[in-house]
Amino acid sequence: MTDHGADLLIRAGAVHTLVPGQAPQRALAVRGDRIAAVSADPHGLDHLVTGKTEVHDLPGATVLPAFDDTHTHLILAGLGAHDVPVHRARNIPEFLDLIRQRAAVTPEGEWIRTTTNWQELNLAERRMPTAAELDTATDRHPVLVKRGGHNDVVNSCALRLAGITEETPVPPGGVIGRGADGKLDGRLIDNAMGLVERLVPQPDRAQRIEGLRAASAEYAATGIGTVRDCMVRPVDYEILRAAREAGALHVRVRALISALGLTGVAEVEDLLDTMEQWRGTSDPLLSVWGVKFGLDGGLEAGATEEPYACDHSFSGTLIWNPDALVEAVEAVVRRGWRVGTHAYGDRAVRVLLDVYERVLERNPGLPAGSLVMEHGGLAGPEQRARAVALGIPVTIQQPLLHDTAEVEEGFWGPERVARLFPARGWVDLGAKVSAGSDFPVGRFGAMRSVWGMTTRQTVIGVKGPEHAISYEEALTLHTVQAADLTGETHLRGTLTPGRWADLTVWDRDPANTTGTELRDLKPVRTVIGGVVAPR
Repeated sequence: MTDHGADLLIRAGAVHTLVPGQAPQRALAVRGDRIAAVSADPHGLDHLVTGKTEVHDLPGATVLPAFDDTHTHLILAGLGAHDVPVHRARNIPEFLDLIRQRAAVTPEGEWIRTTTNWQELNLAERRMPTAAELDTATDRHPVLVKRGGHNDVVNSCALRLAGITEETPVPPGGVIGRGADGKLDGRLIDNAMGLVERLVPQPDRAQRIEGLRAASAEYAATGIGTVRDCMVRPVDYEILRAAREAGALHVRVRALISALGLTGVAEVEDLLDTMEQWRGTSDPLLSVWGVKFGLDGGLEAGATEEPYACDHSFSGTLIWNPDALVEAVEAVVRRGWRVGTHAYGDRAVRVLLDVYERVLERNPGLPAGSLVMEHGGLAGPEQRARAVALGIPVTIQQPLLHDTAEVEEGFWGPERVARLFPARGWVDLGAKVSAGSDFPVGRFGAMRSVWGMTTRQTVIGVKGPEHAISYEEALTLHTVQAADLTGETHLRGTLTPGRWADLTVWDRDPANTTGTELRDLKPVRTVIGGVVAPR
C-alpha cells in the first residue's frame, strides 16, 4: 500500500463509517474508485501521501457515506431542465404568463411542456389551471402541464390533437377530468395521460443529455450519490447510456424500466424482450435494477379501504386486476429481473401483498429482494408485519408527505395523512426499509429527507410524530439499507476499505444540526467513485 500511495486523502473531525460498533475515524484514503484505508489518527495515513495525492485538511468536517435516493425520477428532473418552470409561479396568472412567454419564442404548433415539481395548493387560487385558462396563454401550441407522475392538464389544442372528445371512453385505471359544467377541463390522471403524452415529441438527444448532466449534478450537490429511478422507459434508458458515455452522469443510476400503462402479460413480455439487450451491459455507474409496475393511483387515486374524506362514494383506483398482475410479475421474475410495484393506499398495500405472496408460492427459491413495495404509504401494523414475514422490502418517501400533506388531507382527512410512511413501525419490526424523495412530488435532498423523518414536519405542521425515527436510523435508511435494496452492500453503503469511494463531506456535523438548518444543509463535497462531483 505504501508503494502505491493514495489519490485522495481526507483528514476530518470525524469519519463516520457506519460500520456497527466502529468509533468515528479521523482519516480516509482513496485510491482509484475505492476506499484504500481509514484511520482513527488524523495522520495515520500520511504514509500514503505522494506527490500525486490530493490532500484535504478539514479538522472541522464530518464525512459520511454518499446517500441513496431509493425512489426518485432523475429522468423527469433531466427533462425539466428544458421545460417551462411553472414551479416558480405563485398564482395562476403567473403560471399562465410563464407559458405565454415560452409560446412567444416557440414556433407555432410545437409542444410546450412544464416542469412537474409543483403543487396546486402552493398557488394563491389553490387549484390547477383549466384547459380554458391554458388556452388564454396560447391557442396555437399544444400545452402539456404535468404535476408529479400521475396528473396532466392540457389545453384545447392538445385535446384536439389527441382526438379527446366528450364521448372518448375513459381508459381503465385512468380519469378524464370534467368541470362543474360536465365539460372537459383538460385534466388527465394516471392511465388517461397516455392519450396525450404519446403525441409529445421528446427533446433531442443532445438536449436530454445536457438535462441529465444538470439534474444529476443537482442531486449530487445535496449529498445523493445513487438514484433509483423508478420510471424509465426503454427510450429513456438509451439516453441514460448516452449520457454515461458522454460523462454527463454525476450520480450512480439504478433504473426501473416502466411497465406503467401496460395492461396485460403479453405487453409485459414484449417489454422484457426489449430489456434483453441490456443484460451484461451494466457498469458501476449505470444499470437496470428491474421493472416498475403501478397498482394504484397517486395522491388523488390511491386505493383505500375506507372511502375518501372528500367523496364517500370513492375509494381510489386499482390499475391492475390482481390475477393479471400475478401473471405479469411472474413473467418478470422468471426472466431474472426484479420488480418494484407502486402501492400507496392501504387497500393497494393489501392487494399487492396478496399478489406477491402468490408469486412467492409459485416460484420457490426466488432470490431475496426480488419483489419490492414502492411507497407502502398507508401500510398499517398488520400489513407491515405481513410484509416483513414475506421478506418484502419497502421504500418510503418522507419529502413526498412533507410537500403534499395539505393536498392529501383534502382527499383522505388528517387521521390517514398522519399515518403515512410509518418509518418508526417499519424500523421497529426490522423491515428492509429504505428512503427517498419521489421527486418531483417531493423535493430531493439528503438532509431534507433526514430532517423530515426525524421531525415528521410537513407544509402544514408535524403529522404523526409517533412515526419519527432517530438521526442515526435515518442515515441507515439512506445508506446501509439502501445498498441492501440494490444488492450492493459489498460495494457501498459504508466507508470500508475495498468499497467504492462514495462519500460526502459536511462542514459541520449534521447530527448536531437541527430545524431548517438541517433541512437545508448541503455537503461541501460529494465524491462518487473517487471523483468530486461538480457543484
